[in-house]
Amino acid sequence: MMIFAKNNNLNFAVVVKLLGMLLLIEAAFMLPSAIVSFAYHETAAMWSFIYSIAITVGAGALGFLLPVRNHDMGRREGFLLTSLTWVVFSFFGMLPFIFDPCGLPVPDAFFETMSGLTTTGASTMESVENQSHGILLWRSVTHFIGGMGIILFTLAVIPMLNKQSGLQLFNAEVTGLTHEKIRPRISNTAKTLWTIYIALNIILIILLWAGPMNLFEAICHGMSTIATGGFSTRDSSIADFNSNYIKIVMTIFMFIAGISFSLIYRVSKGDFKSLIKNDVARWYFFIAIGAAAAITAIEYVQSDEPLSQLVVDIPFQTISDITSSGFNATDINLWHHGSIMIVIALMMIGACAGSTTGGIKIDRLVLIVKNLKNEMYRILFPNAINPVRVNGKVLSNDMTAKVCAFLLLFALSLFVGSLALSLSGINLFDAIFTSMSCLSNNGLGYGFTGQNFADINPYGKWVLSFIMLVGRLEFSAVMILLTKAFWSK
Repeated sequence: MMIFAKNNNLNFAVVVKLLGMLLLIEAAFMLPSAIVSFAYHETAAMWSFIYSIAITVGAGALGFLLPVRNHDMGRREGFLLTSLTWVVFSFFGMLPFIFDPCGLPVPDAFFETMSGLTTTGASTMESVENQSHGILLWRSVTHFIGGMGIILFTLAVIPMLNKQSGLQLFNAEVTGLTHEKIRPRISNTAKTLWTIYIALNIILIILLWAGPMNLFEAICHGMSTIATGGFSTRDSSIADFNSNYIKIVMTIFMFIAGISFSLIYRVSKGDFKSLIKNDVARWYFFIAIGAAAAITAIEYVQSDEPLSQLVVDIPFQTISDITSSGFNATDINLWHHGSIMIVIALMMIGACAGSTTGGIKIDRLVLIVKNLKNEMYRILFPNAINPVRVNGKVLSNDMTAKVCAFLLLFALSLFVGSLALSLSGINLFDAIFTSMSCLSNNGLGYGFTGQNFADINPYGKWVLSFIMLVGRLEFSAVMILLTKAFWSK
């Protein structure tokens, strides 16, 4: 500890203490799964959660009881804590999967937990219907925790974080171009966002329960939907319910979950103009509608499915893809290659920043397109001054440079991930699709991973686990830890 302090002045003690507190919170989130296992008389599964809770509480208590003189945190501590939190949560969160009677190997269990927390929704389980109710609930709970963000939850419930620390953590985890505070204090912003998040979960659970789903499945799918995660209680996902009611309700709520939560907050206060006039929200709407219409036209010509079913299944699948939810209403392995190319584009683009979705985010797409338009204009009129505006605000050249850097990192990560997977024996197209699916936190499977990710070898699962983490934290919080400058004094 003294050596670390001398080299870089990082406040490791406060990072470890906060990690301890976070582990205690994670243990509390495991408790409902233990109770559900008990209620369904799944004794072995119940004990797997009791063991996991005991180990997690023990590790958390060690960190929490660490004496800390200086509670201040800078940007480096914020980035370090954010990245470590997601890794540590995945490490302890995988314990129920390992201890369960249908126990998973360590690479599979870590992959499953990282997939849940990053709301990717890719699964290594060959059959989820053989799992206990406790395990199924825990999978959805990992979505619930990771959807709005582990750190954001911490800011809402832990008062010890001072204003400066809260800002560093908020900036390190929240995604998008700009990190908008809807309340003066970071903690109040976090509480407001979580309130909206929980309210949407409750409303959706009630609506799903009113349909063909029982209460347990409604709870699991409600948490998975608002988090845009994709874990289901059925092997064939939503298609297994054979219910247009469920598909329509979930399509609406997946779309809502793809909108910035700060914008949803304004709408909840009656400010509907902010939604209508928002550039990003309009792009989101028209891209989703356009993609759904294009795929419907392609599949109507290429497949034997009746149009009455296509107009339900394809909008569901389109919204699931663009919001990185990863639910399936139909088997996309049967789709035309033109439709698959649109799906890949939707996975890459994602929905709005400030939502629970993955991908590049439409905010960045809007900026790049408008900047490209301006560059074309300057070719004709070199002396013209025409700044890039998004939602009426002028964005600086520095912001454009950051977006370009992000896109470069995204492309580089996709290339490296695809190369690493192809070396494990997966064909190139499936490797690219799978890497894109995990990098964009989508979880959608195709070809080799069409049913699940169980057949990927352990090496590939570790690679994809890292890719999911990098995609969820949008590169900077993870990549910066790999630089010499971060660890230098």
